[in-house]
Order: sequence, then C-alpha cells, then structure tokens
Amino acid sequence: MLPLLKKHFIDRYDCMTIDAEQLLELALKSGVEAAEVYASSSVSRPVFFEANRLKQLESIDSEGVGLRIWREGRVGLAIAYGAVEPKDLVEQAIALSALNEPEEILLRDSTIADYPKLYGQEVSVEQMINWGKSAIAQVRDQYSDAICGAEWDCGRETVRIINSKGLDCGYSDTTVDGSLSAELTRGDDFLNVWYGQSERGDLPPEAIAQKVLQYLDWAKKNTPAPKGKKVPVIFTAKAADLLWGVVAIAISGRQVQQKATPWLDKIGQPVISDIFSVSQHPNFGVYSSPFDDEGTPTQEITWIERGILQSFYGDVRTCRELGIAATGNGFRGDLGNYPSPGLFNLAIAASQIIQGDILELAATLKNGLIVDQVLGDDTDLSGDFSINVDLGYRVKNGEIIGRVKDTMLSGNVYTALNKVTAVGSDRQWHGSLYVPAMIVEGLSITSRD
Repeated sequence: MLPLLKKHFIDRYDCMTIDAEQLLELALKSGVEAAEVYASSSVSRPVFFEANRLKQLESIDSEGVGLRIWREGRVGLAIAYGAVEPKDLVEQAIALSALNEPEEILLRDSTIADYPKLYGQEVSVEQMINWGKSAIAQVRDQYSDAICGAEWDCGRETVRIINSKGLDCGYSDTTVDGSLSAELTRGDDFLNVWYGQSERGDLPPEAIAQKVLQYLDWAKKNTPAPKGKKVPVIFTAKAADLLWGVVAIAISGRQVQQKATPWLDKIGQPVISDIFSVSQHPNFGVYSSPFDDEGTPTQEITWIERGILQSFYGDVRTCRELGIAATGNGFRGDLGNYPSPGLFNLAIAASQIIQGDILELAATLKNGLIVDQVLGDDTDLSGDFSINVDLGYRVKNGEIIGRVKDTMLSGNVYTALNKVTAVGSDRQWHGSLYVPAMIVEGLSITSRD
C-alpha cells in the first residue's frame, strides 16, 4: 500500500565485483553526454519455521548494476545482474536511448561528504534459529494446540551511486527482521494472528511473542460485532496503514503532475484533523537514509503540520517540473526502474494523546471495534474503502470481550482522518511507517449474524 522504501545495506561498498568507475568511464568514452552508475549488492540469510519446526535456511546473494546514459538528449537505462561485460551494458543503454524522446539531463553534481557509512550489526544464523525456537516455545507454552510459523532474517545490502557530474556516494546498513504467526483451529473456527518487528541488530523474541499471545488471549471467545455508523473503531498501528497509505500517495508529486490527488490545490489548507502532523525523519529509526537513489541528500520535512498540507514530495525531475526544491525522495524500487517519488521513515505524530496502547484506548469506550488485520486493502486516491476485518475484537464497557468474525468495515479515508477522537502514545514501526493506534468515528460496520 504505502509507497515507502525499505533498504538494507552491507558493510562496505568497495567489495562489489562491479567496477563502477570503469563502467562510467567507458560510457563517457562512447560519446554520451552524461551517465550514472547505480551499483548494489545484497546478502540475506533467512531462517524459516513452519508447523512449529525449523523448515529451511536460505542463502541469497545478489549483485546488480544499472547504467543510465543520455545520448543526443535521449535517456537509456540498461541493467545487469552478476558478472557483466561493461562494453555490452554501454551498448545496450545506448540502443535503448534511441527509443526514447529527448529530455533534460538531471543529475546531482556534488558528493555528500559527511554522513555515516555503516549502520547496524550483523546477527548469526544460529542466533536467529534460537530466537525463532524461543518465540514459538513461548506461544506454545500457553497454547499447546497452536501451529506456529516464524521467520528471522539478517539482511545486508550495499549501494553506490556515481555519475559524470562528480557525484560519488554510498553507505551500508544491516537490518534484522523477525515475525511470528500462530494458527488455531477449533471446529470450523480458524484463527490466524501475526506480528513482526525490525531492528538494527538484536531482535529478541520476547516482544514479538508477547504481542501474538495478547492477540490470542483476546480471541479466546467469539462475540457479535457492533453495527452502525456511530460505533467508534480502534485501528491498531498495524491496521493504520489502510488510512495513512492513502495519505502517502496523495502527497506524491507524481499525483500532482497527473492531477489525480484530491489535494491538488490544498497547500496551506487543512486536509486532515488538526491533531496530526506527518513528517519524514532521515536519521530516525530502522529505515534511515542519508540520501535517495539519485544522490540527493534526504531531509527532515513536515508534509502535514497540525492538519494543514505543507508540501508534496518528489524525485529531482518531478520537483523541477513542479517548481519546488528537490526533497530527497527519488527512489528506484529496483534497478530496472527510473527514479520516481517515494517516501521513507514516515512518522505520524499527534498533539492529543492517551498515554498507553490499545488497552488504554479501549478503556475509554462503552462500545467499539478494534481492527488489527484486514483483507481486501485496495483503497485508491478516492479514499473510499470496503474491507473485510481479518482480525478484530469487540470492546464493551472499556473491556476487550472477544473476537469478531464475518465483519466488514467501510468508509472514506479522508473523512475518517478528520474524525479521530483519540490517539495512543505507543507508536510502532510497520514497514517504514511509524504510527500510533487511534480511535475513528463515522465508519460503517456490517456483519453476518
């Protein structure tokens, strides 16, 4: 849903077999006006558990390079993975450029001198296996009939960008991801819950296992869902992507160019509740990044301040065409893509909060619904949605009394974000979104009795 970028890097970028300087030099000697080399390599060692047992270990190594050139004003992008013959890649990029229309050459012309080049600490496969076993054991100690799956992965990747204007930047990162799921089958009733986290280094299993256990405890019995449009809904941090993902797309400069965003002429005007501010933080959290995939320094930017839209984000070309300063939000997605607008480290802050998490929010309600997992998240820029509640709970008189089934939730994202009545203080990372749980009114709840 979110156009948010998650990046993993390894510990030194001079270890790649691709000679970026040689490739750039060869491209310039071929008669192109400008060239850029984007080189990356990655190492991943995931461990998988299935049906309560260690299922498999994997070793995934990859290395790739993207060469972007301008010849006679036309851009061409060629990519290769593994061993590559530089001459062949240059010829391919030139050939592809002949198929495109002329466009302005937009490359960064400076190198960022002062930024951390190493992030995170690597974790051994043995340690991740122990964590997975421990997480599963903690759940099965209380739910012996649970069928658990888990995945732990220490991902390392490296990137380097150089171009014909003198840019040369690269850095390293190591991120550890852990997730745990639990399935319970009781007659024709099937329950699946999951939770995951990411850290730069140690990711002990206790916090993840305790979350899964909490979800299982709340679901010990089933209860009818509340109905109507006046029943408040608590979105957990995990489920809030349904709402904030649309916001992330709506503030994209690409949507402005296409005149698709409903906030096209809303700069300086309120667009969501004035309790919210939405910003990105390059040096905060697991997904921090000193520059984007064009070499533009990333910035701390507030996109929405106290509900008022401040700006749109974009890559270099999008920002140039919109007449705004480059925001450091040009990302490729993968080597075969040109840079395009993308977000990272999107943090949602609220001025009015209730200290605590879901339990404290639930304690304020006489009747309500908690939504944690959804199915059918196909919300577009119109903001309208109608989704199945995959995992939800009933709140009555401030207590969580059981799990709801066969329930649908519908409404509009923009309306919902103007009808938030309370926000929890406990923010969590989900992908590169840092978000709190919150109570929303005005949504429609329907269920099968």
